[in-house]
Amino acid sequence: MQEVSQYLSEHSLTLGLIIIYIGVCIYIGWYFKKKAAQDVEGYYIAKRSIPGWVISLAFFSTSASTNTYIGQAGKSFQYGLSWAWMAFIWTIFCVISWQLLGPKMRRQSARLRSFTIPDYFHLRYKSPLAKGIRVLSAVIIIFATIWYMVGIAKGCAHVMTSVLDIPYAWGAFLIIFITCLYTIWGGMYSVLWTDAIQGVIMFFVAILMLSLPFIYAGGIEPVMDSISNTTHPTKEGGPMNDGLVSFGLLVSFMYILGIGMSIGMKQISEPKNLIRFYSIDNAKSMKFAMIWTPVFLGISLVCVMGLGALVHAMASQEEASYLINNTDEVIGFMLDKFDNKLVSGICVSGLFAAGMSSLASVIIIIGTAFVKDIWHVIKPMEERLIIGRTKWFMLIYCILVYILTLFPMAGIVELTAFAGSVFAASFFPSIFGGLYLKWGTDLGALSSMIIGMVVNIVWRFGFRLRIESLYDIHEIIPAFVISLITYIVVSKLTRSRIPEADHLAKVFD
Repeated sequence: MQEVSQYLSEHSLTLGLIIIYIGVCIYIGWYFKKKAAQDVEGYYIAKRSIPGWVISLAFFSTSASTNTYIGQAGKSFQYGLSWAWMAFIWTIFCVISWQLLGPKMRRQSARLRSFTIPDYFHLRYKSPLAKGIRVLSAVIIIFATIWYMVGIAKGCAHVMTSVLDIPYAWGAFLIIFITCLYTIWGGMYSVLWTDAIQGVIMFFVAILMLSLPFIYAGGIEPVMDSISNTTHPTKEGGPMNDGLVSFGLLVSFMYILGIGMSIGMKQISEPKNLIRFYSIDNAKSMKFAMIWTPVFLGISLVCVMGLGALVHAMASQEEASYLINNTDEVIGFMLDKFDNKLVSGICVSGLFAAGMSSLASVIIIIGTAFVKDIWHVIKPMEERLIIGRTKWFMLIYCILVYILTLFPMAGIVELTAFAGSVFAASFFPSIFGGLYLKWGTDLGALSSMIIGMVVNIVWRFGFRLRIESLYDIHEIIPAFVISLITYIVVSKLTRSRIPEADHLAKVFD
């Protein structure tokens, strides 16, 4: 009893802020429960009725997940300020997503009555083979998102362990199943509105976290002096010296480019991001979001991408020796070392927000992919059954993810980068071709998806992780290039399979 009392006295403020935040998310899910259950369009895409500012914040919050605030921020502890180039790469892809894909995706999905990304492929390419493309793309979604969700849950669980002394398994359980609860209740309505709230929290938490090393060390100059010539060890064991502040000394630019592309390209190919375009209410809202989403994301990324490098100014030699091999724990260490309960409570709420926003988006995408794009295609069901079965599959999938989170396959950055690479190589050619290339064919889309998936897996497990000289060449680079070429070549060779003119007129005009 005394231990419980002591624990509560130490963590009551942080726990209180987290409980308030979680309570708001659950209330939103409950509030939209009845509205979301009315029909499939409402549950899956919120009836295309969400304001632009909500979509903008929701896109930002789901793009900058736990991977960013914990995994990527922590990785710069190992690689230095060079890692901050990620912010530039990701922001470019955010701009591309909103300028190149957003407006056309909104218009075409509405014309085709598309509710999911896989059914967009089916409706756009319109052929008996397009059903197979729909099922295959749903299978790819289920496979790739396992890696992504495990990475997110892993990061949040580590922070709860570092800041609140909550066991890793319990932290993972809480983040996964609380998110699952409000997502199941409110569908896309609760996902987007909670994401918007989470986006506001995350934006200010990014700025707050950047300030902590400077406050702890006494200003900008002491921090920069400390990290400019440190004896802290690299992962190989030698001293870092000026590696933290010199570009390319601790990590190659090819590795930065590969990871940056694999995760940044998720914004132009991942269903949880693209589905945002379905839900926006009008063209005016779209214009607002096109401008402000890259601003929200860019500022936040600048704040967090190099944060780990600054944490060296807070760490002792012994602490740095541990953290260099456990970079997923760097942000939790920083909050624990700063030792301010109010700051910890606010930041942990922001980190929770980062994890929950992405988890919620992925959970609903998984449910829709399995029920609407696999089960319903293979064995059609009445519409009244679709929502209920979607909810049950979402719960089952969360149980599977929780089990895998207890035994994670890799670190946060590698987990999420691999998922992003699969999406980019498998989906982008078919999405871009569907939106812009009237001569794109069903065989071109199917071939590029298969090739993208195969090259990703073969390059990662057959070459990159086995041959040391190839480690810095991320699988996204060969997979994306080969997949894109495949789409173009196969579509050109199968011109007889181009959809009829009246269908293309409906899609493009």
